[in-house]
Amino acid sequence: MGGAFLAAAVLARLGNRIELPTIPLFMLAGILLGPHTPGLVLVSDPHDLEMLSALGLVLLLFYLGLEFHLDDLKEGGRKMALAGGAYLALNVGAGLAFGFAMGWGTSEALVLAGVLGISSSAIVTKVLVDLGRIGNPETKPILGIIVVEDIFLALYLAALQPILSGADSLSAALMDGGKAFGFLLLLALAARYGTRIVSRFIATKDDELLVISFLGIAVFVAGVSEWFGVADAIGAFMVGLMLGGTTSGDRIRKLVHPLRDAFGAIFFFAFGLSINPGDLATVLWPVLVAAVITVVMNVAAGLSAAKIFGFGALPAANISTTLLARGEFALILATMAAGAGLDPRLAPFIAGYVLVLAVLGPLAAGRSHWLARILPGGKDGGDGPTGGEPTREAASTA
Repeated sequence: MGGAFLAAAVLARLGNRIELPTIPLFMLAGILLGPHTPGLVLVSDPHDLEMLSALGLVLLLFYLGLEFHLDDLKEGGRKMALAGGAYLALNVGAGLAFGFAMGWGTSEALVLAGVLGISSSAIVTKVLVDLGRIGNPETKPILGIIVVEDIFLALYLAALQPILSGADSLSAALMDGGKAFGFLLLLALAARYGTRIVSRFIATKDDELLVISFLGIAVFVAGVSEWFGVADAIGAFMVGLMLGGTTSGDRIRKLVHPLRDAFGAIFFFAFGLSINPGDLATVLWPVLVAAVITVVMNVAAGLSAAKIFGFGALPAANISTTLLARGEFALILATMAAGAGLDPRLAPFIAGYVLVLAVLGPLAAGRSHWLARILPGGKDGGDGPTGGEPTREAASTA
């Protein structure tokens, strides 16, 4: 554990000097010190950090929920649903077409649709925090798209599992999907109407008790969510949504920061442990083609979301690049595919694709003003890091 933290810290410090984002550097530390790379092996079995890695993802999404307000959903829920639907239609559709074009099989194509179609909630959250964009107007649609993706994810996994396992029972698939959707609805109702009760439960002047309380609620609900077939991350997000509106919300945001940063680093380090660089050469060209497709689809989705919300070129570029990275969900699908005995080329392809976009995403997000210059209207207001963004009043009106 100590070596993992130190390796991540050393590489991140070196990267800061040349203005590189921390996410790919944490991953690089995992790759260099993992079982698939010659030299010093710090962690021989990536599963040794599985629980700590899961906790990192839970805390990242919990923080995201704290920064997201129910008023945002009530005021812009329809627009967020449209933007999220457009994002999924473009990216999942492109992933499915790419899967069939590869000729690896129908089950493989369905897996690739999810791999290419769903962003990494953890990386998106970290990018928004690192770049100081939590308060930007375009961050609301970004978070809205993430929520729509996570809801789709729960239903998608429920539908995909019987297909990969060879089950032919439609009723079983519908039951799993209904169970997941029902639990999501229950979480949404709790976030909407249970804030006052939860606020009384966790209210305390003692920071120690408050940390134990919110951490216990977030992790417990995340675990229950997973049992119901809903991603643990979305359960944590809903808890953050609920606690963010309590009287203790501001204190929780402050207290969760060091936990989020520490365990978030372990999440990305463990992510790197699972990548075998030696396998990447066999699927290099498919990985590069898929990465190009994803970039094109994200730009189209960013322009679509910007049009829905009335944003200009730079917010469109921010949306496109922030949502570019792929991560934890793709690795879950890789594990499912391996267990189902699908095409052996699928696992190294997913690892290479995720690695490329996990590095490219944060780098592109930090330089989104370059993309803004070539988007429609970019020459008029997208030349700098802040040019072309609407004011908060204009965004609120939109």
